[in-house]
Amino acid sequence: MPAPLLSLTWSDPITGRRGFLVIDRLVRGVSSGGLRMRAGCTVDEVAQLAHGMTLKEALHYNPEGKYVPLGGAKGGIDCDPRDPEAYGVLVRYLEAMRPYIESFWTTGEDLGLTQDTVDRAATDAGLVSTVQAVYRLLDDEVAARARLRDAFAIDVDGIGLDELVGGCGVAESILTALDRAGVAYEGTRVCLQGLGTMGGGTARFLDRAGLKVVAVADVKGTIANPDGLSVESLLAARDAHGTVDRSMLGAGDLELPGDAWLSVETDVLVPAAISYAIDPGNQDQITARWIVEAANLPVLPAAEELLTRRGVTVLPDVVVNSATNAWWWWTLFGDIEASADQAFAHTRRSMRALVSGILERAEQDGTTPRAAAHAWAADQLPIIAERYP
Repeated sequence: MPAPLLSLTWSDPITGRRGFLVIDRLVRGVSSGGLRMRAGCTVDEVAQLAHGMTLKEALHYNPEGKYVPLGGAKGGIDCDPRDPEAYGVLVRYLEAMRPYIESFWTTGEDLGLTQDTVDRAATDAGLVSTVQAVYRLLDDEVAARARLRDAFAIDVDGIGLDELVGGCGVAESILTALDRAGVAYEGTRVCLQGLGTMGGGTARFLDRAGLKVVAVADVKGTIANPDGLSVESLLAARDAHGTVDRSMLGAGDLELPGDAWLSVETDVLVPAAISYAIDPGNQDQITARWIVEAANLPVLPAAEELLTRRGVTVLPDVVVNSATNAWWWWTLFGDIEASADQAFAHTRRSMRALVSGILERAEQDGTTPRAAAHAWAADQLPIIAERYP
Protein backbone atom coordinates (compact mmCIF):
# COMPACT_ATOMS: atom_id res chain seq x y z
CA MET A 1 0.00 0.00 0.00
CA PRO A 2 1.54 3.37 -0.99
CA ALA A 3 2.13 6.07 1.61
CA PRO A 4 -0.85 8.46 1.95
CA LEU A 5 -0.72 12.12 1.05
CA LEU A 6 -1.66 13.14 4.60
CA SER A 7 -1.99 11.35 7.93
CA LEU A 8 -2.73 13.17 11.15
CA THR A 9 -3.72 12.37 14.71
CA TRP A 10 -5.90 14.60 16.90
CA SER A 11 -6.30 14.47 20.67
CA ASP A 12 -9.51 15.70 22.26
CA PRO A 13 -8.58 18.44 24.74
CA ILE A 14 -11.36 17.42 27.13
CA THR A 15 -11.40 13.60 27.17
CA GLY A 16 -8.01 12.78 25.67
CA ARG A 17 -9.60 10.50 23.11
CA ARG A 18 -7.88 10.38 19.76
CA GLY A 19 -9.13 10.89 16.24
CA PHE A 20 -7.47 10.39 12.86
CA LEU A 21 -7.66 11.66 9.31
CA VAL A 22 -5.89 10.04 6.38
CA ILE A 23 -6.00 11.45 2.85
CA ASP A 24 -4.83 8.71 0.52
CA ARG A 25 -5.27 10.49 -2.81
CA LEU A 26 -6.78 13.65 -4.30
CA VAL A 27 -8.55 13.92 -7.65
CA ARG A 28 -9.28 17.47 -8.79
CA GLY A 29 -8.14 18.46 -5.31
CA VAL A 30 -10.88 16.55 -3.48
CA SER A 31 -11.15 13.24 -1.61
CA SER A 32 -14.05 11.16 -0.32
CA GLY A 33 -14.40 8.83 2.65
CA GLY A 34 -16.61 8.34 5.68
CA LEU A 35 -16.01 8.94 9.36
CA ARG A 36 -16.18 5.98 11.75
CA MET A 37 -16.34 5.92 15.54
CA ARG A 38 -15.41 2.83 17.50
CA ALA A 39 -13.42 2.00 20.60
CA GLY A 40 -9.97 0.84 19.52
CA CYS A 41 -9.87 2.65 16.18
CA THR A 42 -6.27 3.23 15.03
CA VAL A 43 -4.50 5.35 12.47
CA ASP A 44 -3.33 2.23 10.63
CA GLU A 45 -6.93 1.07 10.32
CA VAL A 46 -7.97 4.47 8.97
CA ALA A 47 -5.09 4.43 6.48
CA GLN A 48 -6.21 1.04 5.14
CA LEU A 49 -9.75 2.30 4.80
CA ALA A 50 -8.59 5.48 3.05
CA HIS A 51 -6.71 3.44 0.47
CA GLY A 52 -9.79 1.29 0.07
CA MET A 53 -11.76 4.43 -0.74
CA THR A 54 -9.27 5.28 -3.48
CA LEU A 55 -9.98 1.86 -5.00
CA LYS A 56 -13.77 2.19 -4.61
CA GLU A 57 -13.77 5.54 -6.35
CA ALA A 58 -11.67 4.19 -9.23
CA LEU A 59 -13.83 1.09 -9.65
CA HIS A 60 -16.89 3.24 -10.33
CA TYR A 61 -15.20 5.46 -12.91
CA ASN A 62 -17.38 5.82 -16.01
CA PRO A 63 -15.97 8.24 -18.60
CA GLU A 64 -19.50 8.81 -19.92
CA GLY A 65 -20.97 9.61 -16.50
CA LYS A 66 -21.36 13.00 -14.84
CA TYR A 67 -19.88 11.72 -11.59
CA VAL A 68 -16.11 11.93 -11.71
CA PRO A 69 -14.47 9.76 -9.03
CA LEU A 70 -12.70 11.62 -6.25
CA GLY A 71 -9.63 10.64 -4.26
CA GLY A 72 -9.78 8.36 -1.24
CA ALA A 73 -9.78 9.38 2.43
CA LYS A 74 -11.09 8.28 5.80
CA GLY A 75 -11.66 9.62 9.29
CA GLY A 76 -11.79 7.71 12.56
CA ILE A 77 -12.37 8.38 16.25
CA ASP A 78 -11.27 6.02 19.01
CA CYS A 79 -14.43 6.15 21.13
CA ASP A 80 -17.43 3.94 21.79
CA PRO A 81 -20.37 5.66 20.05
CA ARG A 82 -22.61 4.64 22.97
CA ASP A 83 -20.42 6.55 25.44
CA PRO A 84 -22.26 9.59 26.90
CA GLU A 85 -19.29 11.75 25.90
CA ALA A 86 -19.23 10.49 22.28
CA TYR A 87 -21.28 13.27 20.73
CA GLY A 88 -19.15 16.00 22.27
CA VAL A 89 -16.01 14.25 21.06
CA LEU A 90 -17.50 14.06 17.56
CA VAL A 91 -18.32 17.77 17.50
CA ARG A 92 -14.85 18.75 18.69
CA TYR A 93 -13.25 16.41 16.14
CA LEU A 94 -15.23 18.04 13.34
CA GLU A 95 -14.31 21.49 14.64
CA ALA A 96 -10.64 20.50 14.47
CA MET A 97 -11.06 18.99 10.98
CA ARG A 98 -13.11 21.91 9.67
CA PRO A 99 -10.30 23.35 7.47
CA TYR A 100 -9.84 19.98 5.77
CA ILE A 101 -13.57 19.41 5.29
CA GLU A 102 -13.98 22.89 3.86
CA SER A 103 -11.05 22.39 1.49
CA PHE A 104 -10.59 18.81 0.30
CA TRP A 105 -12.22 16.07 2.43
CA THR A 106 -15.86 15.06 1.88
CA THR A 107 -17.22 12.70 4.50
CA GLY A 108 -20.33 11.05 5.90
CA GLU A 109 -21.52 8.20 8.10
CA ASP A 110 -19.52 5.05 8.66
CA LEU A 111 -19.29 2.42 11.39
CA GLY A 112 -20.77 3.64 14.68
CA LEU A 113 -22.34 6.81 13.28
CA THR A 114 -25.56 7.62 11.43
CA GLN A 115 -25.77 10.35 8.82
CA ASP A 116 -28.24 12.26 10.98
CA THR A 117 -25.72 12.30 13.84
CA VAL A 118 -22.87 13.38 11.57
CA ASP A 119 -25.00 16.16 10.03
CA ARG A 120 -26.13 17.44 13.44
CA ALA A 121 -22.58 17.44 14.77
CA ALA A 122 -21.32 19.17 11.62
CA THR A 123 -23.85 21.97 12.13
CA ASP A 124 -22.77 22.30 15.77
CA ALA A 125 -19.16 22.45 14.58
CA GLY A 126 -19.96 25.36 12.26
CA LEU A 127 -19.76 23.47 8.97
CA VAL A 128 -22.00 24.22 6.01
CA SER A 129 -21.93 20.55 5.01
CA THR A 130 -19.64 17.55 5.32
CA VAL A 131 -19.38 17.43 1.50
CA GLN A 132 -18.89 21.15 0.88
CA ALA A 133 -15.40 20.64 -0.57
CA VAL A 134 -16.96 19.13 -3.69
CA TYR A 135 -19.31 22.04 -4.33
CA ARG A 136 -16.76 23.90 -6.46
CA LEU A 137 -16.72 20.96 -8.89
CA LEU A 138 -20.47 21.13 -9.57
CA ASP A 139 -21.96 22.68 -12.69
CA ASP A 140 -25.01 23.92 -10.77
CA GLU A 141 -24.40 23.90 -7.03
CA VAL A 142 -27.91 25.03 -6.05
CA ALA A 143 -29.64 22.34 -8.11
CA ALA A 144 -27.16 19.66 -7.02
CA ARG A 145 -27.54 20.40 -3.32
CA ALA A 146 -31.33 20.44 -3.65
CA ARG A 147 -31.22 17.08 -5.44
CA LEU A 148 -29.13 15.48 -2.68
CA ARG A 149 -31.28 17.05 0.05
CA ASP A 150 -34.44 15.72 -1.60
CA ALA A 151 -32.88 12.26 -1.99
CA PHE A 152 -32.06 12.10 1.71
CA ALA A 153 -35.66 13.03 2.53
CA ILE A 154 -37.08 10.03 0.65
CA ASP A 155 -38.62 7.33 2.83
CA VAL A 156 -39.06 3.78 1.51
CA ASP A 157 -41.40 1.61 3.59
CA GLY A 158 -40.39 3.36 6.78
CA ILE A 159 -36.62 3.44 6.11
CA GLY A 160 -34.66 6.33 4.61
CA LEU A 161 -33.39 5.86 1.05
CA ASP A 162 -29.85 6.70 2.22
CA GLU A 163 -30.02 3.72 4.61
CA LEU A 164 -31.06 1.33 1.85
CA VAL A 165 -28.86 1.99 -1.19
CA GLY A 166 -25.79 0.38 0.40
CA GLY A 167 -27.74 -2.76 1.24
CA CYS A 168 -29.15 -2.79 -2.27
CA GLY A 169 -25.58 -2.85 -3.59
CA VAL A 170 -24.55 -5.67 -1.26
CA ALA A 171 -27.62 -7.70 -2.16
CA GLU A 172 -27.04 -7.22 -5.88
CA SER A 173 -23.45 -8.39 -5.43
CA ILE A 174 -24.74 -11.60 -3.85
CA LEU A 175 -27.43 -12.13 -6.49
CA THR A 176 -24.87 -11.63 -9.25
CA ALA A 177 -22.57 -14.24 -7.71
CA LEU A 178 -25.48 -16.70 -7.38
CA ASP A 179 -26.51 -16.10 -11.00
CA ARG A 180 -22.98 -16.76 -12.27
CA ALA A 181 -22.87 -19.98 -10.25
CA GLY A 182 -26.32 -21.09 -11.41
CA VAL A 183 -27.70 -21.15 -7.86
CA ALA A 184 -31.40 -20.42 -7.32
CA TYR A 185 -32.33 -17.59 -4.96
CA GLU A 186 -35.17 -19.48 -3.34
CA GLY A 187 -33.92 -21.33 -0.29
CA THR A 188 -30.36 -20.01 -0.42
CA ARG A 189 -29.40 -19.44 3.22
CA VAL A 190 -27.85 -16.21 4.47
CA CYS A 191 -26.27 -15.25 7.79
CA LEU A 192 -25.46 -11.63 8.62
CA GLN A 193 -23.19 -10.25 11.29
CA GLY A 194 -24.70 -6.84 11.96
CA LEU A 195 -28.21 -5.48 11.41
CA GLY A 196 -27.40 -1.78 11.25
CA THR A 197 -27.68 0.40 8.17
CA MET A 198 -25.75 -1.89 5.83
CA GLY A 199 -26.75 -5.25 7.30
CA GLY A 200 -30.39 -4.29 7.69
CA GLY A 201 -30.71 -3.03 4.13
CA THR A 202 -28.98 -6.14 2.79
CA ALA A 203 -31.28 -8.43 4.76
CA ARG A 204 -34.37 -6.66 3.44
CA PHE A 205 -33.37 -6.89 -0.22
CA LEU A 206 -32.26 -10.51 0.04
CA ASP A 207 -35.43 -11.51 1.87
CA ARG A 208 -37.55 -9.91 -0.84
CA ALA A 209 -35.50 -11.67 -3.52
CA GLY A 210 -36.45 -15.02 -1.99
CA LEU A 211 -33.31 -15.91 -0.05
CA LYS A 212 -33.69 -17.26 3.48
CA VAL A 213 -32.05 -15.27 6.29
CA VAL A 214 -31.27 -17.95 8.87
CA ALA A 215 -29.21 -15.92 11.36
CA VAL A 216 -28.24 -12.39 12.34
CA ALA A 217 -25.81 -11.22 15.00
CA ASP A 218 -25.66 -8.02 17.03
CA VAL A 219 -23.82 -6.91 20.17
CA LYS A 220 -26.11 -9.08 22.34
CA GLY A 221 -25.49 -12.33 20.47
CA THR A 222 -26.77 -14.34 17.53
CA ILE A 223 -30.43 -14.87 16.61
CA ALA A 224 -31.04 -17.94 14.45
CA ASN A 225 -33.85 -19.90 12.89
CA PRO A 226 -33.02 -22.66 10.37
CA ASP A 227 -36.49 -22.21 8.85
CA GLY A 228 -35.81 -18.51 8.26
CA LEU A 229 -36.15 -15.38 10.36
CA SER A 230 -38.81 -12.73 9.88
CA VAL A 231 -36.59 -9.98 8.52
CA GLU A 232 -39.22 -7.25 8.67
CA SER A 233 -39.98 -8.09 12.31
CA LEU A 234 -36.29 -7.92 13.22
CA LEU A 235 -35.87 -4.60 11.43
CA ALA A 236 -38.84 -3.18 13.32
CA ALA A 237 -37.37 -4.43 16.62
CA ARG A 238 -33.87 -2.93 16.26
CA ASP A 239 -32.57 0.30 17.78
CA ALA A 240 -30.43 2.99 16.16
CA HIS A 241 -27.30 0.85 16.61
CA GLY A 242 -28.84 -2.27 15.05
CA THR A 243 -29.47 -4.07 18.36
CA VAL A 244 -32.60 -6.23 18.30
CA ASP A 245 -35.12 -6.20 21.17
CA ARG A 246 -35.20 -9.87 22.20
CA SER A 247 -38.76 -9.59 23.51
CA MET A 248 -39.88 -9.23 19.89
CA LEU A 249 -38.43 -12.55 18.66
CA GLY A 250 -40.61 -15.18 17.00
CA ALA A 251 -41.56 -18.49 18.58
CA GLY A 252 -39.01 -20.51 16.63
CA ASP A 253 -36.14 -18.04 16.93
CA LEU A 254 -33.10 -19.17 18.92
CA GLU A 255 -30.76 -17.01 20.99
CA LEU A 256 -27.18 -18.18 20.57
CA PRO A 257 -23.79 -16.86 21.78
CA GLY A 258 -22.25 -13.86 20.09
CA ASP A 259 -19.76 -15.74 17.93
CA ALA A 260 -22.24 -18.42 16.81
CA TRP A 261 -22.83 -16.54 13.54
CA LEU A 262 -19.48 -17.85 12.31
CA SER A 263 -20.54 -21.51 12.41
CA VAL A 264 -24.19 -21.27 11.38
CA GLU A 265 -25.02 -23.60 8.49
CA THR A 266 -25.39 -21.15 5.63
CA ASP A 267 -24.57 -20.61 1.98
CA VAL A 268 -23.74 -16.90 2.17
CA LEU A 269 -22.06 -15.20 5.13
CA VAL A 270 -22.27 -11.40 5.26
CA PRO A 271 -20.02 -9.68 7.84
CA ALA A 272 -21.71 -6.28 8.00
CA ALA A 273 -20.47 -4.89 11.31
CA ILE A 274 -16.90 -4.66 12.54
CA SER A 275 -13.50 -4.85 10.89
CA TYR A 276 -11.16 -7.83 11.47
CA ALA A 277 -14.03 -10.15 12.46
CA ILE A 278 -12.72 -13.20 10.58
CA ASP A 279 -9.18 -14.28 11.36
CA PRO A 280 -7.02 -17.40 10.88
CA GLY A 281 -8.16 -18.73 14.24
CA ASN A 282 -11.91 -18.73 13.51
CA GLN A 283 -12.18 -19.05 9.73
CA ASP A 284 -12.35 -22.85 9.93
CA GLN A 285 -15.76 -22.58 11.62
CA ILE A 286 -17.30 -21.05 8.51
CA THR A 287 -19.56 -23.29 6.42
CA ALA A 288 -20.55 -20.74 3.76
CA ARG A 289 -19.62 -20.98 0.09
CA TRP A 290 -19.46 -17.18 -0.22
CA ILE A 291 -18.32 -14.49 2.22
CA VAL A 292 -19.58 -11.09 1.14
CA GLU A 293 -17.84 -8.15 2.83
CA ALA A 294 -20.54 -5.59 3.59
CA ALA A 295 -18.32 -4.20 6.37
CA ASN A 296 -14.89 -2.68 5.76
CA LEU A 297 -11.91 -4.99 6.33
CA PRO A 298 -13.85 -7.82 8.03
CA VAL A 299 -11.63 -10.66 6.75
CA LEU A 300 -7.93 -10.62 7.59
CA PRO A 301 -5.63 -11.43 4.65
CA ALA A 302 -4.24 -14.57 6.27
CA ALA A 303 -7.78 -15.82 6.89
CA GLU A 304 -8.78 -15.10 3.30
CA GLU A 305 -5.85 -17.16 2.05
CA LEU A 306 -6.99 -20.14 4.14
CA LEU A 307 -10.61 -19.69 3.07
CA THR A 308 -9.62 -19.56 -0.60
CA ARG A 309 -7.69 -22.80 -0.24
CA ARG A 310 -10.81 -24.59 0.92
CA GLY A 311 -13.00 -23.20 -1.84
CA VAL A 312 -14.68 -20.26 -0.13
CA THR A 313 -15.10 -17.20 -2.34
CA VAL A 314 -14.63 -13.83 -0.64
CA LEU A 315 -16.28 -10.90 -2.41
CA PRO A 316 -14.21 -7.89 -1.26
CA ASP A 317 -15.42 -4.78 0.52
CA VAL A 318 -13.97 -2.38 -2.06
CA VAL A 319 -16.55 -3.75 -4.50
CA VAL A 320 -19.43 -4.97 -2.36
CA ASN A 321 -20.08 -1.97 -0.11
CA SER A 322 -19.17 0.75 -2.61
CA ALA A 323 -22.72 1.66 -3.63
CA THR A 324 -23.42 4.00 -0.70
CA ASN A 325 -20.53 6.28 -1.59
CA ALA A 326 -21.31 6.09 -5.31
CA TRP A 327 -25.01 6.92 -4.76
CA TRP A 328 -24.10 10.19 -3.04
CA TRP A 329 -22.12 11.27 -6.08
CA TRP A 330 -24.47 9.87 -8.73
CA THR A 331 -27.15 12.01 -7.11
CA LEU A 332 -25.09 15.15 -6.45
CA PHE A 333 -23.46 15.23 -9.89
CA GLY A 334 -26.75 14.47 -11.64
CA ASP A 335 -26.44 10.96 -13.06
CA ILE A 336 -29.74 10.21 -11.28
CA GLU A 337 -32.51 12.31 -9.79
CA ALA A 338 -33.82 12.25 -6.23
CA SER A 339 -35.82 9.09 -6.79
CA ALA A 340 -35.86 5.72 -5.05
CA ASP A 341 -36.65 3.95 -8.31
CA GLN A 342 -33.71 5.60 -10.08
CA ALA A 343 -31.40 5.02 -7.12
CA PHE A 344 -32.14 1.30 -6.92
CA ALA A 345 -32.12 0.77 -10.68
CA HIS A 346 -28.80 2.56 -11.15
CA THR A 347 -27.29 0.78 -8.15
CA ARG A 348 -28.39 -2.64 -9.38
CA ARG A 349 -27.18 -2.00 -12.91
CA SER A 350 -23.81 -0.61 -11.82
CA MET A 351 -23.12 -3.24 -9.17
CA ARG A 352 -24.13 -6.13 -11.41
CA ALA A 353 -21.77 -4.92 -14.14
CA LEU A 354 -18.95 -4.34 -11.66
CA VAL A 355 -19.29 -7.65 -9.79
CA SER A 356 -19.69 -9.62 -13.02
CA GLY A 357 -16.57 -7.98 -14.42
CA ILE A 358 -14.55 -8.65 -11.27
CA LEU A 359 -15.59 -12.30 -11.06
CA GLU A 360 -14.88 -12.83 -14.76
CA ARG A 361 -11.44 -11.24 -14.42
CA ALA A 362 -10.65 -13.36 -11.37
CA GLU A 363 -11.58 -16.47 -13.30
CA GLN A 364 -9.52 -15.47 -16.33
CA ASP A 365 -6.48 -14.49 -14.26
CA GLY A 366 -6.75 -17.48 -11.94
CA THR A 367 -6.80 -15.24 -8.90
CA THR A 368 -9.18 -14.05 -6.16
CA PRO A 369 -11.96 -11.47 -6.60
CA ARG A 370 -10.00 -9.11 -4.33
CA ALA A 371 -6.87 -9.33 -6.48
CA ALA A 372 -9.02 -8.83 -9.58
CA ALA A 373 -10.69 -5.75 -8.07
CA HIS A 374 -7.34 -4.23 -7.13
CA ALA A 375 -6.04 -4.89 -10.65
CA TRP A 376 -9.18 -3.31 -12.13
CA ALA A 377 -8.72 -0.21 -9.98
CA ALA A 378 -5.00 -0.07 -10.85
CA ASP A 379 -5.99 0.05 -14.52
CA GLN A 380 -8.42 2.91 -13.88
CA LEU A 381 -6.26 5.14 -11.69
CA PRO A 382 -3.78 6.29 -14.38
CA ILE A 383 -6.68 6.98 -16.76
CA ILE A 384 -8.33 9.19 -14.13
CA ALA A 385 -4.99 10.90 -13.34
CA GLU A 386 -4.38 11.63 -17.02
CA ARG A 387 -7.84 13.09 -17.53
CA TYR A 388 -7.79 15.05 -14.27
CA PRO A 389 -4.14 15.89 -13.49
